[in-house]
Order: sequence, then C-alpha cells, then structure tokens
Amino acid sequence: MKKISIFTVAFMLLITTGMTQTSKSPVIADGAKLIRLSDKYSFTEGPAVDKNGDIYFTDQPNNKIIKWSASDNSLSVFMDDAGRSNGTYFDKKGNLITCADLNNQLWFIDKNKKVTVLVKNYNGKLLNGPNDLWIDNKGGIYITDPLYVRDYWKRSPEMQQDARCVYYLKPGKKELIRVADRLVQPNGIIGTPDNKFLYVADIDATKVYRYDIQKDGSLNNRILFANINSDGMTIDNKGNIYTTNADGVSIFNPKGEKIEQIPTGEKWTANVTFGGKERDKLFITASTSVFIIDMKVKGVE
Repeated sequence: MKKISIFTVAFMLLITTGMTQTSKSPVIADGAKLIRLSDKYSFTEGPAVDKNGDIYFTDQPNNKIIKWSASDNSLSVFMDDAGRSNGTYFDKKGNLITCADLNNQLWFIDKNKKVTVLVKNYNGKLLNGPNDLWIDNKGGIYITDPLYVRDYWKRSPEMQQDARCVYYLKPGKKELIRVADRLVQPNGIIGTPDNKFLYVADIDATKVYRYDIQKDGSLNNRILFANINSDGMTIDNKGNIYTTNADGVSIFNPKGEKIEQIPTGEKWTANVTFGGKERDKLFITASTSVFIIDMKVKGVE
C-alpha cells in the first residue's frame, strides 16, 4: 500500500485549525481540538469505518479511495481507479460497498480489492448517480440517487430516472426497490442500529427527513426532522444526528434540536463518521482536507 502521509510520529506534525472547546459540550471531549490530518486532496467524501476503526474515504476528482490508519495515524492510497466512488460503507464481513459514480453503479469491493458490480440500473435504466448509502443490520442497502452532472460521464447528462429517489437492495437480491420519492435532491443517509429509523437529507430542499423502517425494508411515516441542507450524515450512540454543509458539522439530538456546531473553516464540509479503535474520534471530510476531533460519544456504525 503506497504511503502518502508526511507524518512520522502520531499527532506530532498535525496541523490544527485552532478551534478548541471553551465550554462544556454534550458531545465533544473537554478541551478537544479539531485536528487537520491533511489538506492535499481535491475533494474528500464518503468516509466509512472498518472493524479496526480505520477510516476509508474518497478523493473523487482523483478517483481514489484513501485509508486513514487508527493505529499509526498514517494516510495511504487503498485503491486507484475507484470508479469515481462517492459514498462508502462497510458490510459486516468487511467488504467495502461504494456508490461508484463513473457508470452510476453500486460496487462491492472485497478485502483483496476485487470489484463486483452489485447494481447497474433500476427498471432497465441507469440510475441518476448513486451518491450515498447505509447498510442495515440485516445486510440490506439503502442508497440515495440524486443528480449531479459529471464532466467524466460518457452517458447523457439528462436525468435517467423519472425522479430523484431512495432505493433499497434486499440482502441477497439484485434488483433495487424504490422506497422514497417526493424528494428534490436526496443526498446524505443514515439509519439507527435497531433498524427503526432512516434519516435522509434532501439537500436542495434544506430538509432532513426521518422515516420509519418496515420489516421488509420499505419506509413510511415521513416526518421533518430538521430544517438544514445536509450533504453527509452519521449517528452516535446517543442517537444524535450529525449533518454537514458549508457551515461545518451541525449536530442534532434525537428530538431534532441543535446541540452543537463544529466549523471546519473549509468552503464545504461533505461528510462525517466515527473512527478510531474506540470509535470515539469524529472523522470529517471537508473540501481538500480531512479532520478528526475527540468525542465524548461514540459511533455505532
């Protein structure tokens, strides 16, 4: 694995943003600083945590998947020619599932980096462009399918589907099921570990919705959770929801009340997840940079 980190001693040469918590936070560790791990990328997205607490994230313009090691704080290239992957998520067996935007597909990447295409289309037509995903505790996969026209597409830039929707791939199946429509531009997505609720960010509508998850994976009882334009999302062990946009990371409690804000100082904060050996480090992808900050709470992914 090709090393790209310039760091030789863990945390010794990290660049900090200077943001320190001056008052007690319900979620951020006391005295924690937001630490910039690197700013050498073109646009960072889609972080996912493996069983070791390592984080894999995408540098989509450079078509790479990067790995951050929780053990030695290094950054290395996990995969070149990564299908222009955007959102990523690990399944229970340690395989990396990605929204491969190059050909509007859903990819399965095993531990040996062998790629299998899980989904090529819906009802015989290409997807608009899979963006983000969440895997439930049964192994079913929810994906968002907005439309962001890419200059690397060989297909028509026109919307391929009749709507921008959320889809579900049942465990062991090959055909998607459409489970949510009436959305302007679905983007970030995260669910609760008990499979009770699914949160979907409708970024252009400036809303985050919460759905009840049914036994068959379908969704109902959509309610407005928060009025915010969010890109990526994650959840902690207290049920707090983390959203991302130009203002950084906004954190809401399960009632939809904002309880914390983490500015990154970047033009855009795209996504967020928990990593580290104890899952107590918040890992943030923001424009050309990636950051971490120590937390009181832990991730549940």
